[in-house]
Amino acid sequence: MTKVAIIRCEKNETRCPLTNCFNCMIETKEGFKKYSECIPAGIFTCRCPGENSVELAKILKAKGSDVIHFCTCAFSQKTESGWQIENGGFCDKLDEIIDRIHIETGLPCVKGTAHLPKSYELKVWE
Repeated sequence: MTKVAIIRCEKNETRCPLTNCFNCMIETKEGFKKYSECIPAGIFTCRCPGENSVELAKILKAKGSDVIHFCTCAFSQKTESGWQIENGGFCDKLDEIIDRIHIETGLPCVKGTAHLPKSYELKVWE
Protein backbone atom coordinates (compact mmCIF):
# COMPACT_ATOMS: atom_id res chain seq x y z
CA MET A 1 0.00 0.00 0.00
CA THR A 2 1.40 3.39 -1.01
CA LYS A 3 1.46 6.10 1.66
CA VAL A 4 0.61 9.31 -0.17
CA ALA A 5 1.19 12.81 1.15
CA ILE A 6 -0.35 15.93 -0.38
CA ILE A 7 1.01 19.46 -0.43
CA ARG A 8 -1.48 22.08 -1.41
CA CYS A 9 -1.36 25.82 -2.06
CA GLU A 10 -2.39 28.32 0.60
CA LYS A 11 -4.39 30.25 -2.00
CA ASN A 12 -7.01 27.49 -2.06
CA GLU A 13 -7.01 26.26 1.53
CA THR A 14 -10.12 28.19 2.62
CA ARG A 15 -12.14 27.17 -0.46
CA CYS A 16 -11.29 23.52 -0.90
CA PRO A 17 -11.39 20.76 1.74
CA LEU A 18 -9.60 18.37 -0.68
CA THR A 19 -12.65 16.14 -0.90
CA ASN A 20 -12.04 15.17 -4.52
CA CYS A 21 -8.30 14.73 -3.95
CA PHE A 22 -9.01 12.28 -1.14
CA ASN A 23 -11.74 10.50 -3.11
CA CYS A 24 -9.40 10.06 -6.08
CA MET A 25 -6.70 8.78 -3.74
CA ILE A 26 -9.02 6.22 -2.15
CA GLU A 27 -10.39 5.15 -5.55
CA THR A 28 -6.89 5.22 -7.13
CA LYS A 29 -7.92 7.33 -10.10
CA GLU A 30 -6.82 10.59 -11.74
CA GLY A 31 -3.41 11.51 -10.27
CA PHE A 32 -3.32 8.34 -8.18
CA LYS A 33 -4.15 5.84 -10.94
CA LYS A 34 -0.72 4.19 -10.94
CA TYR A 35 -1.17 2.82 -7.42
CA SER A 36 -3.03 -0.39 -6.63
CA GLU A 37 -3.93 0.92 -3.16
CA CYS A 38 -3.05 4.05 -1.26
CA ILE A 39 -3.68 5.70 2.05
CA PRO A 40 -3.17 9.28 3.16
CA ALA A 41 0.14 9.83 4.93
CA GLY A 42 -0.33 13.52 5.67
CA ILE A 43 -1.12 16.90 4.21
CA PHE A 44 0.52 20.29 4.42
CA THR A 45 -0.17 23.73 3.02
CA CYS A 46 2.65 25.49 1.20
CA ARG A 47 2.94 29.21 1.98
CA CYS A 48 4.07 31.68 -0.70
CA PRO A 49 6.68 31.88 -1.99
CA GLY A 50 7.28 28.21 -1.13
CA GLU A 51 10.16 28.64 1.28
CA ASN A 52 8.54 26.30 3.83
CA SER A 53 7.92 23.51 1.33
CA VAL A 54 11.17 21.55 1.79
CA GLU A 55 10.76 21.47 5.57
CA LEU A 56 7.16 20.31 5.20
CA ALA A 57 8.26 17.56 2.81
CA LYS A 58 11.00 16.42 5.21
CA ILE A 59 8.37 16.05 7.94
CA LEU A 60 6.11 14.06 5.59
CA LYS A 61 9.03 11.77 4.76
CA ALA A 62 9.82 11.30 8.45
CA LYS A 63 6.17 10.35 9.02
CA GLY A 64 6.42 7.55 6.44
CA SER A 65 5.27 9.08 3.16
CA ASP A 66 6.23 7.09 0.08
CA VAL A 67 5.36 9.85 -2.38
CA ILE A 68 4.23 13.49 -2.36
CA HIS A 69 1.49 14.74 -4.67
CA PHE A 70 0.88 18.41 -5.43
CA CYS A 71 -2.70 19.54 -5.94
CA THR A 72 -3.88 20.12 -9.47
CA CYS A 73 -5.16 23.61 -8.60
CA ALA A 74 -1.57 24.75 -8.08
CA PHE A 75 -0.86 24.46 -11.82
CA SER A 76 -4.31 24.37 -13.46
CA GLN A 77 -7.56 26.24 -13.15
CA LYS A 78 -11.23 25.41 -13.43
CA THR A 79 -13.01 26.95 -16.40
CA GLU A 80 -16.47 26.55 -17.89
CA SER A 81 -15.09 23.86 -20.20
CA GLY A 82 -13.20 21.99 -17.47
CA TRP A 83 -9.74 22.18 -15.92
CA GLN A 84 -7.16 23.95 -18.11
CA ILE A 85 -3.37 24.33 -17.84
CA GLU A 86 -3.10 27.20 -20.34
CA ASN A 87 -3.66 30.04 -17.88
CA GLY A 88 -1.95 28.32 -14.97
CA GLY A 89 -3.06 27.73 -11.43
CA PHE A 90 -2.20 29.26 -8.10
CA CYS A 91 1.58 28.69 -8.21
CA ASP A 92 3.91 29.92 -10.92
CA LYS A 93 6.93 28.39 -9.14
CA LEU A 94 5.55 24.89 -8.64
CA ASP A 95 8.11 23.05 -10.77
CA GLU A 96 10.96 24.80 -8.93
CA ILE A 97 9.40 23.90 -5.58
CA ILE A 98 8.94 20.28 -6.60
CA ASP A 99 12.54 20.12 -7.89
CA ARG A 100 13.85 21.32 -4.50
CA ILE A 101 11.65 18.91 -2.55
CA HIS A 102 12.64 15.94 -4.69
CA ILE A 103 16.35 16.75 -4.40
CA GLU A 104 16.22 17.39 -0.64
CA THR A 105 14.04 14.40 0.32
CA GLY A 106 14.69 11.86 -2.41
CA LEU A 107 10.96 11.14 -2.47
CA PRO A 108 9.09 10.74 -5.72
CA CYS A 109 6.93 13.80 -6.38
CA VAL A 110 3.86 13.93 -8.60
CA LYS A 111 2.24 17.02 -10.07
CA GLY A 112 -1.48 16.26 -9.94
CA THR A 113 -4.26 14.90 -7.73
CA ALA A 114 -7.93 15.25 -8.76
CA HIS A 115 -9.47 17.17 -11.68
CA LEU A 116 -6.64 16.52 -14.11
CA PRO A 117 -6.97 18.59 -17.28
CA LYS A 118 -7.97 16.72 -20.42
CA SER A 119 -5.00 14.95 -22.03
CA TYR A 120 -2.70 15.93 -19.12
CA GLU A 121 0.17 13.48 -18.63
CA LEU A 122 1.25 13.24 -15.01
CA LYS A 123 4.63 14.82 -14.42
CA VAL A 124 6.61 12.67 -12.01
CA TRP A 125 9.94 13.39 -10.33
CA GLU A 126 11.62 10.04 -9.54
